[in-house]
Amino acid sequence: MIDKICTFLTNRIRKEMPEIDDERADVINYGLQNIVGEIPKIFLLFIIAYVLGMLKEVLFMFIVLIPYRGASGGFHLKTHLGCIIGTTIFYCGTVLLSQHIILENITKYILIGIIWIFGMIMIKLYAPADTENVPILSKKDRKKKQQIAYIAYTIGLIAAMFIQNNVISNILIFGNLEQTLTITKFAYRLTKNKYGYEVYGDASTQNV
Repeated sequence: MIDKICTFLTNRIRKEMPEIDDERADVINYGLQNIVGEIPKIFLLFIIAYVLGMLKEVLFMFIVLIPYRGASGGFHLKTHLGCIIGTTIFYCGTVLLSQHIILENITKYILIGIIWIFGMIMIKLYAPADTENVPILSKKDRKKKQQIAYIAYTIGLIAAMFIQNNVISNILIFGNLEQTLTITKFAYRLTKNKYGYEVYGDASTQNV
C-alpha cells in the first residue's frame, strides 16, 4: 500500500517536473517511502510502548535522540515490516534494558567516557552515514551534520552523568551508543546497506 502511494506521488511529481530523470525519481520515491512509512511506524511504536507500560520512557527517548539520529544518519532496513520490528526493538528494547541495569557512580562515569570516545571516533569516520538511495552529496551539508552529531552526542552523554534517575540516565547512555552502532561499517554490511560515498565516489565531496 505504501509503495503504491509513493509511486503515485512520484509520478505526479515527474508530471509536474519533466526534467526529473529516472535516477532522481528513484531517490524521490525512496524519500517518500521513508516519510510516509514513518507515520504508521511511529504510531505502532507508541501503541506497543503503551501496552508494555513504557510509553513515557519511549517517548522521551524518541524525542531526545532526534537531533543525534537526524545528524548522524544510519542504515535503513529493506522492508517496512523489518523497519517496524527494528524500530520497536531499538526503542522498547533500550528502555527495557535501562530499567534492569543499575550503574554505580564510578562505573557509570567510566562507561560514559568509553562510549563517548568510541562515538566520537565513529562520528569522525562515518557521520553523516547516508545511503545509496538518499546520499548526502554536499560537502557543506556533510560537515554541518557531522558537527551537529558531535554536539548532540556529547550533550546527551554529559546529561546522563548528572541525571539522578537511573532509567532516564541509562536511556541516554544506551540510546546514544546504539544509534552510534547504526552508522558503523559493520552495521551497514550486516544489513546489506551501502554508504552514499561508496556508490557515488568523489561526488560526495562536491561543495554544493
